Order: sequence, then structure tokens, then C-alpha cells
Amino acid sequence: MSSERTTALEIIIQRDRFVLLAGLLGISAIAWAYTISMSGDAGHAGHAAMLAQPRAWSGTDLALTFGMWTVMMLAMMLPTAAPMVLTLAKISRGQSASTDPVAPASGFVLGYALVMTAFSAVAACAQWGLHQASWTTMAGESTSRIFAGAVLLGAGAFQFSRLKEACLHRCRSPLWFLMTHWQPGAVGGIKMGIAHGRFCIGCCWALMALMFVGGSMNLLWTAGLAVFMLVEKALPAGRTLGRIAGAGLVVWGAGVLGTALLAAL
Repeated sequence: MSSERTTALEIIIQRDRFVLLAGLLGISAIAWAYTISMSGDAGHAGHAAMLAQPRAWSGTDLALTFGMWTVMMLAMMLPTAAPMVLTLAKISRGQSASTDPVAPASGFVLGYALVMTAFSAVAACAQWGLHQASWTTMAGESTSRIFAGAVLLGAGAFQFSRLKEACLHRCRSPLWFLMTHWQPGAVGGIKMGIAHGRFCIGCCWALMALMFVGGSMNLLWTAGLAVFMLVEKALPAGRTLGRIAGAGLVVWGAGVLGTALLAAL
């Protein structure tokens, strides 16, 4: 009888994982489709020329940029949170077969999305400020080699920092995070999602700053960063690859910065 109950619980857990994973992938797919659409629009010659023009931003420009960053952040970051969401659902269901894991898991995704939205607001304002300072185009691509070199160098150095290590550890260890931050129910899920989202931002903010080098509307640049962050968080060799990438960014940034400074002399 005990064996039958265990088997039934395993079947239920597998169903929960399928439903939640399908939902996460669906949301991510929609976000990526919209990101690709925006990138395609920006690639048209007329639109690209308009974005490159040095002009003052309107409230509409800032709102559209905020929307762009929000969709892009969800597309990039939700897949990296999938292991945490699935582990949360498994633990919730494991407490009791009658416990519905959808509420806490949905709450977690909502809390996580709120953090990504807040970061998007900061990023949109940063893009506005950088454009006003003539360091980037309106589309977020660097126009200053000194600025680009400094961002590359800073992002590379951050890969070796204690803050990066601490935040990445929490992102890479779903079970440890849930054991130390567990709160029941949908409200508890929202609080856990917010906490985990903060760790994700703490881990990835410097990599996100690289968007102001390659362009916040550059699809290949965006996809490359998204894949790298997923690999860094999910694969066993992710931390090692992160350090290798950090060293590469330091060398790249130092080269760009040094060349720019020599040219300015």
C-alpha cells in the first residue's frame, strides 16, 4: 500500500512539473517572440536611422524602452529560474498529495517577475541617461570606446567578486535556497520569488550592463547573454565557464579601453 501511494505521488509530481515547465516555457516563448519582433523592427533602415539620431527623449520613448526592457528581462531570466520553480513545486506537493503546488509556484513567478520589472525601470532610466550623455545611441549601443571598454572590464572583474559568488551560489542551489527561505502559500511564493529575483539581479547585473555595449535591441547580443547566464546557473561547469568568460571580458575591455585612451592622446 505504501509503495502504491509513493508511485501515485511520483506521477502527480511529474504532472505538476510538466504543467509548470510548459507554462514557464510558454511565457518565455511569448517574451522571446516579442523581443525578436522588436529587434526586427529596429533593424529596418529607417527605424535604425531614427534611433541613431541625437534627440531628446519623450515620455513615450521612456515608456517604450521600459516595456522593451521588461519583456527582454522576462525572456532572458525566466528560463534560468525554471529549476527553482520546479523544485518548489516538488517540495510543496511532497508535503501532502492534496497540496496544490500551483499557487506557491505561480506566486514565486509573480514575485520574480516584479523584481525583473523593477530592474527594467532602472535599466530604461540608465539607457535614457547614457543617451543624453552621448555615450550610447537611442537603441542602447555604445558610441564611446572608453565607455564600452570600461563596461567590459567592469563586467569581467565582477565575475571574480565575492558578491557574484554569493548570489550565484543561491541561484545554482534551489534546494538550499528553499530550505533557508521557505514560506508557504501563494503569498509565501511571492516573497520567495522576490528574494530569489534579488539574488539573480545581484548575480547578473554586470552582465546585463553589457547590453549597453552591443545594444539593448541587438538580438544576437541578447540571445548570447541569455544562453551564457543559463549555462552559468544550470550546468555543473557553469562557475568555471563564468570565470573563463570573466577573464576574456577583462582582456577585451582592457584592450578596447587602452586603444581608446591611446587614440585620445
